[in-house]
Amino acid sequence: MPTVRTGPVIGLIVQIVLLAVLAGTVGLGAAGWLAGLGYGVVLCALLSRGLTRTGARGLGPADRVTLGRAILVGGVTALAAESFDRPAPVALMGALTAVALALDAVDGYTARRTGTTSELGARFDMEIDSFLVLVLCVHVAPSAGGWVLAIGAMRYAFVAASWVLPWMRGSLPPRYWRKVVAATQGVFLMVVMADVLDRPVTIAVLVVSLALLVESFGRDVGWLWTTRRARRASTGQDTPAYLGTREIPIRSGTLAHSGRLPGQGIQGFPAYQDTGSARGGPAEGTTGEPPWHERPKVTAARDRIVRV
Repeated sequence: MPTVRTGPVIGLIVQIVLLAVLAGTVGLGAAGWLAGLGYGVVLCALLSRGLTRTGARGLGPADRVTLGRAILVGGVTALAAESFDRPAPVALMGALTAVALALDAVDGYTARRTGTTSELGARFDMEIDSFLVLVLCVHVAPSAGGWVLAIGAMRYAFVAASWVLPWMRGSLPPRYWRKVVAATQGVFLMVVMADVLDRPVTIAVLVVSLALLVESFGRDVGWLWTTRRARRASTGQDTPAYLGTREIPIRSGTLAHSGRLPGQGIQGFPAYQDTGSARGGPAEGTTGEPPWHERPKVTAARDRIVRV
C-alpha cells in the first residue's frame, strides 16, 4: 500500500487556508480560487511523487522552508489570476513576493547547517523560483506588453529545446555571471509590479532584464553548439555531472540539475541548473562505470535555471 507523505498534504491544507484568508481580506473570485487551488493540488502531487521516487520518508528542515515559499507563491498566483478581473492588491502581492524571495536564501542555509541537502530539495527550490518569475511576468504583461512573457518563458523554452535538440543536453561550465543574471529577475519584476516607476523607466527595466537573459542564455547556447562535437567525442555514452568537488555519472538523455547542488534529475520536475549552489546531494553511482579517478571532470547540466 502506497505511503502517504504528510508534508505535501499539510502544504495543500495550508495553501487552502491562505487562500481563505485572502478571500476574507482582499477578496478572491472564481479565477483566484481556481488558480490557487490548481497550483496547490499540482504542487502536492508533484512533491509527493518526488518523495516517492527518491525514497524520502518526508520533508527535511530546508524542504519545509521551501514549502513555505511555495505556499506564498500560491498566494501570489491567486492574486495575479484575480487581477485580470479587478485591480490587484499590489502592496499585498509585493509583500508576499518579497518574503518568498528572501526565504530563498534561508532554505539553502538551513540545508547546509542541518546536513539535509538533497536532490529533490534542490529541484523543488528551483522550480518555485522559476514559477514565481513566470507568474510575475503574467501579472505585469497587460500593462507592460505581452513581450514581457519572454522573461518568464525563456527557461522553459530552453528545456523544451533540449528535448528536441540533443546537442543542447550537454555540459555547461560554471559561470558566476549566470547567477547574477538569475538573481536580478525576481527583483526587477517585483519593482515593476509595485508600479512605483514612470512607464519609460519601467519599460527600460524590463528591457534590461530580458536583455540580460538573452545574453546569458545565448552565450550558453553558443557554447553548447560550438563544443557539441568535442563533448560527444570526449564523453561518449556517459557524462559525469559535477558536484562541487565530486562527480557522479549520468546516462545521456537523463536530466541533470543543480539547485543548491546538482544531481540526477527527478521525473515529475522539469530540470534546470544553477551551478555553484549548495543544497542538492550526491547520488549513487551506477554499476559498470569506470573508477572515479578515471572519469573526466565536466560540469554537467542539461537545462538552464532561474534562481534568486
